[in-house]
Amino acid sequence: MSDTARTLLPTATQARTRAAVRELIRPHRRLALGGFAMMIVATSVGLLVQPLLGRIVDLVADHRPPGSITLPVVLLVLVALAQGATTVLGLSLVSRLGETVLAHLRERFVEKALRLPLEQVEKAGAGDLTARVTRDVSVVGEAVRSALPELARSLLAIVLTLVAMAALDWRFFLAALVAVPVQASTARWYVRNAVPLYAEQRIATGAQQQQLLDTVAGAGTVRAFRLEEEHTERVTRRSSAAVELTLRGVRLVLNFYNRLHVAEYAGLAAVLVTGFLLVRGGSVSIGTATAAALYFHSLFTPVNSALVLLDDAQSATAALARLVGVADQPSPEPASEPARRTGADAGIGAAGTVTVTGLHHAYEPGRPVLHDVDLTLRAGERVALVGVSGAGKTTLAKLIAGVHRPTSGSVHVTAGAGAPREGLPVALVTQETHVFAGPLADDLRLARAGAGDDELRTALATVDALDWAGALPDGLDTVVGDGGHRLTSAQVQQLALARLVLADPPVAVLDEATAEAGSTGARLLEQAADRAVEGRTALIVAHRLTQAATADRIVVMDGGRIVESGTHDELCAAAGPYASLWEAWSGTRATADRTPTHHPRPDTTTVKDH
Repeated sequence: MSDTARTLLPTATQARTRAAVRELIRPHRRLALGGFAMMIVATSVGLLVQPLLGRIVDLVADHRPPGSITLPVVLLVLVALAQGATTVLGLSLVSRLGETVLAHLRERFVEKALRLPLEQVEKAGAGDLTARVTRDVSVVGEAVRSALPELARSLLAIVLTLVAMAALDWRFFLAALVAVPVQASTARWYVRNAVPLYAEQRIATGAQQQQLLDTVAGAGTVRAFRLEEEHTERVTRRSSAAVELTLRGVRLVLNFYNRLHVAEYAGLAAVLVTGFLLVRGGSVSIGTATAAALYFHSLFTPVNSALVLLDDAQSATAALARLVGVADQPSPEPASEPARRTGADAGIGAAGTVTVTGLHHAYEPGRPVLHDVDLTLRAGERVALVGVSGAGKTTLAKLIAGVHRPTSGSVHVTAGAGAPREGLPVALVTQETHVFAGPLADDLRLARAGAGDDELRTALATVDALDWAGALPDGLDTVVGDGGHRLTSAQVQQLALARLVLADPPVAVLDEATAEAGSTGARLLEQAADRAVEGRTALIVAHRLTQAATADRIVVMDGGRIVESGTHDELCAAAGPYASLWEAWSGTRATADRTPTHHPRPDTTTVKDH
């Protein structure tokens, strides 16, 4: 999909981002007040250093005995200890606040990201969501851990230091303000240029990750069609765009620092000249003028930190807006809006009945893939869905399973008293099964959290997986997934079927759930799938027509419509589309059987739906 065709996931406005932060902080007001109160105390105590140093200067200027500076020195030590203790406490409270708020934001983000409509994720591209989950969360997390506490401390130091300078003499305060116009214009200039730059940088990074994902995921196809140079050029182009934006950010920061230096020197010169004039006029002592100069000099660090942290703040704000944009997404109703009715409702049928009425669906406006589909799956019935590639089988299966929301029409699932103990009344098993990193038992318990070991073994035995699972190095405690014991494709599919048994839904949808096994494991997986769906309503998108032949009923699709429905014998006798598919399948199988064993033909079919 080209860049222009992608519709990125939403990004929150600045106003909404600030409102979201306030909403997250509101439940932790006491922690926030306590943390900032400690920061105020720490900063206020630290401001006693300059007057004490000024006092020492006055004592020396007045030629007082050496012992007279003992008290100011002792007070300096006590100030340092008190400031250190209160700073540590304040920073720890502010950090705890930040981490707590970030944790809640992450939870909201993950919850909403997992519920995003699949069409929306596909239109945006996996790279956009991946960039938000990884880089954006990392940027915000780093800002919370370092930038937020430091920014709070810097702002407090600036405000209280200016108050202290005014307390010494209001003219010192006015002199310090000479630097403010330059600093303010610098901050405005930086924010005006940084906000769009960092937002653009986030998007460019997402596009770069999307291209990398597309290239790596399709590496086999890229090599087969000799597209290496073209894809390398795409990766290079998007990486170059991301690098160029990064370099623009570096140049922006360098110009930012140059302007700050001008403000520092102008302000310090104004304070020194003011001190000289006031001391010569007898308005203040040398020590007071020294304290004022030290106060302004001490502003260099917090002012520079606060302004420099604008860089982190703008980057974090851009990342935060992308997270809030997803976290603010409304929780969709189940995509197929299943109506959970009991078996006593004669209008719908017994538990496990599925009624599809007037179903239309289009992934893109004006390009429908399903047209006016009506279908009823009776309770306990096993229905095979077949058709040529692109007939709409997978789309219909996902609509019934609740993965997609239909454009129009309805899907009603009667759960009744036989509804599963947890989750929705429809479970979907596809050929794309993920094995989560961790013990095999934990992977199985994703389907039923409270399942005991005996229940896990029963589920594995149902799908003929108990033998190989028991032979693993640590049995059910063996770590599988990334970094763990590697499972074969057939074992992964058996694991998915075992989860289905544990979830125990009244309705099961199998979308080519045995397709990844290849010829050798196909029959084994088909038998495992038969046992997994036993006693429940099943819709099976048939990868092999042998699965369709044993079903209670076969539904044939073509061009997004149902064109035939009946048993295997009925449809073969009707000499329609299914009979043609079966004849082609049987001919392929017969040819494969005559093929020499040292050149095996793949056990596939032309009716596979994408």
